[in-house]
Amino acid sequence: MIFKAVRDGRPYPDHGRTMKEWSEIPPRPVRLDQLITTKRELALDRLLAEDSTFYGDLFPHVVQWQGGLYLEDGLHRALRAALQQRTSIHVRVLIL
Repeated sequence: MIFKAVRDGRPYPDHGRTMKEWSEIPPRPVRLDQLITTKRELALDRLLAEDSTFYGDLFPHVVQWQGGLYLEDGLHRALRAALQQRTSIHVRVLIL
């Protein structure tokens, strides 16, 4: 299994963080099998796009809440890392 679990939606409260506030969180490595996704579906064209992070953050966004690490943004990057047989990725972790 690539991820710890797959969910449809966020179980945690809205945090209201802006992209600038996310960029102030230093990235750290996290194992893919510790992540719980918040999206059940992905777009194959985004997964295969070489410039998928061109307009966004280079690092996926993870929310730590009640002992879980929820992948809020960056599902395609995480899956791409798994397809490259990597076991971890660098992410920004917001602790709620």
